[in-house]
Amino acid sequence: MTGIADGVGRTGGAMSFVDPAVPGQVNIEFSSRASLRLRAANAVLRAILRPGLHAVCVAGESPLLRGDRAFRIANRVDVFAAPLRPARGTRREMVRFDDFRAEWLWHRDDPGPGEIEHGAILYFHGGGFVAGGLNSHRRHAARIGRTAGLPVLNVDYRQLPEGHITDTVDDALTAYRYLLDGGRAPERIVFAGDSAGGGLVFMAALAARARGMALPAGLMAIAPFADLDPAIRFAHPNDRTDSMLSARALSIPALIGFARDGVLDPAWSPVNHDFTGMPPTLIQVSDIEVLLPDSEALAERCAEAGVPHTLQLWNNAIHVFQAGADLLPDARAAVAEIGTFIRGVIDSHAGGFADRTTAA
Repeated sequence: MTGIADGVGRTGGAMSFVDPAVPGQVNIEFSSRASLRLRAANAVLRAILRPGLHAVCVAGESPLLRGDRAFRIANRVDVFAAPLRPARGTRREMVRFDDFRAEWLWHRDDPGPGEIEHGAILYFHGGGFVAGGLNSHRRHAARIGRTAGLPVLNVDYRQLPEGHITDTVDDALTAYRYLLDGGRAPERIVFAGDSAGGGLVFMAALAARARGMALPAGLMAIAPFADLDPAIRFAHPNDRTDSMLSARALSIPALIGFARDGVLDPAWSPVNHDFTGMPPTLIQVSDIEVLLPDSEALAERCAEAGVPHTLQLWNNAIHVFQAGADLLPDARAAVAEIGTFIRGVIDSHAGGFADRTTAA
């Protein structure tokens, strides 16, 4: 069984996210060696999926498809994920906002969205800000909610070309206000997400702090896309080892979609901010994927600000391998860690995070 072992800069006991962080020290945990199934899946995807995504990137940069046309094609991918149904016993309830939609997911044996005293998970899906949605992430988000014993509000935020990154962040905050206005205490809410959604977890928390809103109990990010500037990934050796993504693929939404007159505002990337006052944080990432430097930079921001945090490095893992928990023991172990973290921060901070409104 794959698991997490104590690593460099470990503080407190196992999975103890409420202990004070040591300023300047990044807390890292390492998984044991990847399972045979995960190593096999990694090899297959590297042989098939990475070349395919590279071809898509080349097409997306061509004059024929460059920009909005390519992004609209990517938007349609979520339709093909409709067969990915959540586990039996999962209930759903649609929520519609002016500019986007979301849906509640909860298991019939757990508290539903109407039982506000139990809290909730606010989930932001991945997809590079151009793909993914409710269909692609319904099963994955529901599994995390079931593991934590909480309902999940899965947010289908605006993506390119319909929305700029600033619109995406506004949608995330709108969903958060919906939870607060519904009577949920901020210390009973956790932001969670993967890939682009993992970056959005931090963007939303920073935006909430800047606007004087109370912050949630915790932040959980899987392989966060947290630096829109591609230079950090082009220079990293994992650009050659990732079995799915490349620095080039991740540069397209940023440089073609978000940049204004060819310029990316550093403020759009959470790695460029001070994390003072941020809540306890868990980051999971593979040791071979191209988004590792983003995760490391986020952990460094946490360490500099004295934020309780843990960076978990999973051996030889696929990007967002947690979504493969039906088949991969490593993924099931990772999701169990996520559930433990979410329950831990909510149970430990029931009365302590409502006033986290420190200005940036």
